[in-house]
Amino acid sequence: MAATLSQFAQTLSVETAFTVLAVAKQLKAAGKDVVELEIGDSPFESTASAKSTGIQAINENQSHYCPSSGVPAFREAAAKFVKNEFGISAAAENIIPGPGAKVFEQFFCEAFLNPGDGVLVFSPFFPTYIPNIERRGARAVLCPLTQGNEFRPQVSDIEDFLNTDAAPKAIFLNSPHNPTGGVTTEDDLRDIADLIRGKDIAVFSDEPYCHMIWEGQHHSILSQPGMMDQAVAAYTFSKSYSMSGWRLGFAVSNKEISDAIGKMINTTLSCTPTLVQLAGAAALEQDSSERDRTMLLFREKVVLLTEGLNKIPGFHSLDPTATFYVFPNVAPVCNDLGITSHGLALYLLEGADDDFGVACLGGECFGEAGAGFLRFSCAEPNDRLQQALEFLPVALSRTERIAAFLEQNPQFRLAKPYPTEA
Repeated sequence: MAATLSQFAQTLSVETAFTVLAVAKQLKAAGKDVVELEIGDSPFESTASAKSTGIQAINENQSHYCPSSGVPAFREAAAKFVKNEFGISAAAENIIPGPGAKVFEQFFCEAFLNPGDGVLVFSPFFPTYIPNIERRGARAVLCPLTQGNEFRPQVSDIEDFLNTDAAPKAIFLNSPHNPTGGVTTEDDLRDIADLIRGKDIAVFSDEPYCHMIWEGQHHSILSQPGMMDQAVAAYTFSKSYSMSGWRLGFAVSNKEISDAIGKMINTTLSCTPTLVQLAGAAALEQDSSERDRTMLLFREKVVLLTEGLNKIPGFHSLDPTATFYVFPNVAPVCNDLGITSHGLALYLLEGADDDFGVACLGGECFGEAGAGFLRFSCAEPNDRLQQALEFLPVALSRTERIAAFLEQNPQFRLAKPYPTEA
């Protein structure tokens, strides 16, 4: 007989975007034309200095082990970057590189959580937060974000968590927010910092979309007094520098916490490749102008998609403030059609037409608070975004196809109407 998997392995959930991505690729391989708005990847090339420096590093044989804590050139460049861009008083010793930002969710939990600890997570949430919290035997305490409050966390909810949870230990913040595009303001961060300062509370500040701010500018809780001792901020090169395939990110915290995470990297990943770090350092130091031009192109896509979706009856999106996602409330449409929001997403991909489909995600892929919403990524050319917008009303009008899809997939029948926000 086969060895039995652990209970954790048997119950592990994954990021749904990659599951839908696999379905979309299968349909495309079979000849279907699919506009892929499900995955949060950049459609643009990696920035120029990153590419040239990576090639140079390969040619110079920079392809061997390096310190788990990172090469000095990268750590120094990243420290200068967060100080100049976000006002974080970091030095090289505060920087730890890793393969993207996601891995630091796990290392944060391993650094701070014990079994039974409570962790406040605002919902909708990035899907890998919960497995990493549960990996440590800790408890995710969910608190909903609302479209009516621009998907911003409320300090009163954090205060309730601290006062009522049996063992409050950590808070997950994500700003700019995936999937909603909400932004935690500088005032919000100041109030949160004032509330937790000096308490045995740690914050994971997930900041992959730090340059995708369409109104105002990005702020990090690490810039607030004392927060370097209570928080870990995570950044990635996947969005700002279109380097998703390079697998590079970094965390920022005080020296003690950074050293602890460095040990975790040593015992799991060994190190982040030198050539990747050198490419990242070059991007930080030389490619800000190219990055900013690319961000304007992303903003153009977000505006196009938001305005187009808001013309469809039953769809309501907020004006774009951040990220390259649009998160419309589609509860009226789902209620009328008797279909869940993720069922609607899969119908648009698989059932609405034999030859054409649109891949997106139901909001419940990001937690119960996302039910009644859809998440669209803007990672396609503008003409393809326009094709998707023109297709959606046609797809929604094909009631016979919707009925047939639900007959074949009864799990997507809506059991009770979604609430609708004013």
